[in-house]
Amino acid sequence: MDVKNLGGKDRWLSVTAAPIHDSSGAIVGAIETWQDITHRKSAELSMLASATELEKLVERRTGQLKRAKVDLEGDVQRRKQIELELTSRNAELVELNERLSQAQQQLVQSEKLASVGQLAAGVAHEINNPIGYVQSNLGSLEKYLSDLFGILQAYEQLEAELGNAHPAVASMANVKQSFDLEFLKEDLPNLLKESREGVDRVRKIVLDLKDFSRIDSAQQLEQADLHEGLDSTLNIVANELKYRADVVKQYGPLPEIECLPSQLNQVFMNLLVNAAQAIDEGRRGTITVSTGIHAEEVWVAVTDTGAGISPEHLSRIFDPFFTTKPVGKGTGLGLSVSYSIVKKHGGRIEVESELGKGTTFKVLLPVRRRAPAGAAELVK
Repeated sequence: MDVKNLGGKDRWLSVTAAPIHDSSGAIVGAIETWQDITHRKSAELSMLASATELEKLVERRTGQLKRAKVDLEGDVQRRKQIELELTSRNAELVELNERLSQAQQQLVQSEKLASVGQLAAGVAHEINNPIGYVQSNLGSLEKYLSDLFGILQAYEQLEAELGNAHPAVASMANVKQSFDLEFLKEDLPNLLKESREGVDRVRKIVLDLKDFSRIDSAQQLEQADLHEGLDSTLNIVANELKYRADVVKQYGPLPEIECLPSQLNQVFMNLLVNAAQAIDEGRRGTITVSTGIHAEEVWVAVTDTGAGISPEHLSRIFDPFFTTKPVGKGTGLGLSVSYSIVKKHGGRIEVESELGKGTTFKVLLPVRRRAPAGAAELVK
């Protein structure tokens, strides 16, 4: 093979030669054949250049995919960090619940509601701050998780463009499967949601604690019609009652009494809601609200046809945190708050109950407020 300049242009020629022998076998000459292979050689050189360029392109794309893989692995690592932070926040919630349980034991052992109120106020203050941190962090975690899912979606779009046959896509599929990415994408939002619900529940308990320990020194006593308060409270809780029971009002004549109406309305609301929840779902019952006056006291009674309260629980129903409701359905503070309010009005609460037949809570209040008694009658 040789290059010749023919007509001012370089040409590729292929030369073959064959010897010529005489009768004695000696070489006396040769036959040469020249073939122009310029087109074939140009095609080979062009293919070689294309192959070189393709190799460079593949190398560059491979580098890009490697960097993308590193970035994705970094995102996965960050997601793991978020999961660890979420686990840590959940652990903090468990710790807060444990602190509430410890507070419950201390409250139950307290002999005076005043001491219980002071302790509850302290607990509420201590819990409120870390709950604020947790709630704020959960909001940040939700945003970070949304950003992370956006990044993952972008990588999934890139994989779709590359196609399933691409080796990098197959490699990423193995990575996803090993980390169970689809499960994480589905489970992480649920974990955040449940954590938020837990925080909201703890915050609700804190608010109840504040109500329980609140001293309404800034409020002024006023003359009020209890029937008006009962009617407004019935309107507020109508949605809670209408699916469970029929409400019967048996109002007797009542004078106006000296009181804090908003606080007594809270007592009526607690008693009405408890009465509705005491009636089994699927069995419509009756809630009777009756009023009357005896000597210098007025009374308001709320009677339900629910399941009743067992005798061993009757002596504890006003204890803070004590509840016969299923977990998550009550804080055990409603009746404690009600008892505290009635006592501050110089009154008392009596209870009568029979299993399978129902319960009556009777609030007795002086027409004119007097100093709270040292020991109110709780159970009759």
